[in-house]
Amino acid sequence: MEKQFTHIEFGRARMVDISEKREIPRLARAAGEIMLSRETIEKIRTGTVEKGNVLATARVAAVLAVKKTPEIIPMCHQIPITAIDVDFEIGKEVISAVVEVRTVGKTGVEMEALTGVSAALLTIWDMVKSAEKDESGNYPSTSIQNIRVLEKLKG
Repeated sequence: MEKQFTHIEFGRARMVDISEKREIPRLARAAGEIMLSRETIEKIRTGTVEKGNVLATARVAAVLAVKKTPEIIPMCHQIPITAIDVDFEIGKEVISAVVEVRTVGKTGVEMEALTGVSAALLTIWDMVKSAEKDESGNYPSTSIQNIRVLEKLKG
């Protein structure tokens, strides 16, 4: 089956003008999961992953990603981040990550929270990929899923 593509002319891109908005406290919480083998989960629990402490490294990656979001997502405003919390929950074949971001600013922080969760999960994958590979070098049971905004508050 041959795919057909339609050319679409896109207009210009621009940041939304937030200069008239008031600075108010804002919060966003985002979450996501990474599916891993039970053996890999056990290596993370026991601290025997070759690259080091997986969750500590993923926590640092999430914080850095939150701070760098405007450099990664083109139309995001640079905003002052006042707090970042990163939490993990380990299940039998899944690790869940939750990132909470706070600011006092003119725009929300949901993109920062989503970027933090994504970076945390990607970092976990990177740190355990040698344990997750099959004989052909693929990742048959590894997946990142359900990245979403849990909560967004302002005021």
